[in-house]
Amino acid sequence: MRDSTGANAGANVGAVPAPTSTAGVPVLDLDRWSAQLPTLRERYRSAAPFPHIVIDNFLVPEAAQRAATEFPEDTDASWISYLHVNERKYANTDPASWGPTQREVVRQLQSPEFVAFLSELTGIDDLLIDETLEGAGLHQTFRGGYLNIHADFTVHPKRRHWRRRCNVLVYLNSDWEPEYGGDLELWSKDMTTLKHKVAPILNRAVIFTTLADSFHGHPDPLRCPPERSRRSMALYYFTEDADPEVQSTEYRARPGDGWKAIPIFVDKTLVRGYDALKRRMRLSDEQAARLLRPLDRYRRKRPGRD
Repeated sequence: MRDSTGANAGANVGAVPAPTSTAGVPVLDLDRWSAQLPTLRERYRSAAPFPHIVIDNFLVPEAAQRAATEFPEDTDASWISYLHVNERKYANTDPASWGPTQREVVRQLQSPEFVAFLSELTGIDDLLIDETLEGAGLHQTFRGGYLNIHADFTVHPKRRHWRRRCNVLVYLNSDWEPEYGGDLELWSKDMTTLKHKVAPILNRAVIFTTLADSFHGHPDPLRCPPERSRRSMALYYFTEDADPEVQSTEYRARPGDGWKAIPIFVDKTLVRGYDALKRRMRLSDEQAARLLRPLDRYRRKRPGRD
């Protein structure tokens, strides 16, 4: 991890292992983006409904293609299930199960050079990387899956003084058709207006500031073919704070969701209780996933589960 000055501290703890075949091979042309920093910074900081930016062709194209083909099998035990009313998705935070290009992407996105670029882009000083990838890593959602509109948790579950400040999402979906759905929605702070929709196409990055009212998600069930999935890589960045306000993931119903607002609220309340228990007892999402995995295997084997 890194201390509040940005220096490395205990860098071997939970570090992403460097691949042997692509270590040091550029997967991100940081010089290119740094040259555009004044324009990118203005776009980011003036964006509504909260500071954000969408960058196409974010990675070196060949690296993005390779990373898209390296996803571990969805039956692999390294996938964590997030299966409840407000989301149906999977996450993989175990870089040892990833492909070499994927590991190199994370390594370069956690490098001091990229973190410095991110600080300049966002205006947030002393950003910290999370080498444990808590809640981050590879994300995958299958046909019928979704993630309801929400604002992210505000404090690292296992580091009480780490305030979450910034998300970097990189989409890895080749030939993603509009009819598949899965667009990322960005909503106004009062949840009255859909401001932007972002298609999750290959090599598109979305970077945004994590606030208590940065509402986003992809709430409509995916309509992709059964053999396809919505795939992305997520990294979260933090700052050290003396006493940051703790907020669990804040799910919200959209205008027009009608009766769905009730289970969304009930589930949000249950998640809040689970989050408090997890923080107190230092439980992991993987432990909860083990309990849900048999149910999920049954669901995915049922005829007509789509």
